[in-house]
Amino acid sequence: MASHDPPPTSYTQPEVPSGIALFLTIPYAFFLPELIFGCWVWILVAATQVANPMLQGWVMYVSLTSFLISLMFLLSYVLGFYKRFESWKILDSLYHGTTGILYMSAAVLQVHATIMSEIWDLKNYYINTAASLFAFITSLLYILHAFSIYYY
Repeated sequence: MASHDPPPTSYTQPEVPSGIALFLTIPYAFFLPELIFGCWVWILVAATQVANPMLQGWVMYVSLTSFLISLMFLLSYVLGFYKRFESWKILDSLYHGTTGILYMSAAVLQVHATIMSEIWDLKNYYINTAASLFAFITSLLYILHAFSIYYY
């Protein structure tokens, strides 16, 4: 008689933890640092006098949009909405990989704006320097999240 067990080579996706364990498990542990550092990027950019609106406008767009979409992803995990879709891991990995690339471009543009702001005002220069540092950290977090969700 044939067995109804799946063949030994089949792969089942690991279950996403719930509650506090979500924030202690890789790759989901990256959500809170992404949100915190991303929030600091757009707060710091908004706190400066904009030297070049095109450059820092892109930084604001990327950081604010990424913050909101990452917050929606986090809420979908916390509330369990991801269970309705089979390809949630692919979507999560693609989103975080794309956002990592966009954040890297925004970080480079923020560094350019920081260099340009050194001429006019040192206070804005220091704020822009902090925003540049946080933008690079955030882009690294998004890239690490994308790779870790892909490999786990």
